[in-house]
Amino acid sequence: MLRHASSVDLQMAEKAEATELQRMIAIEQQKAQFQAQVHTFTDVCWDKCVDSPGSKLDYRTETCLQSCVERFIDTTLTITNRFTQMVQKGAH
Repeated sequence: MLRHASSVDLQMAEKAEATELQRMIAIEQQKAQFQAQVHTFTDVCWDKCVDSPGSKLDYRTETCLQSCVERFIDTTLTITNRFTQMVQKGAH
């Protein structure tokens, strides 16, 4: 009886470890996606807004960069929300 209990405990511990590992992998994937998004913002908005780099950003460049990133985020959220709605409708 004691062996059976320890076997069950071991299986439960292994399952908990697997679940925790999956959670950690998901977090790392989210971090990687975030970093990729930041790089995309930087590339697109830098090319659009910065004529020639200097020691400081002027007001026009700073405003352009901010607006560009905000539009990019809004567009990404809109597309993501629309895709989520389509998936949910398809699941029903």
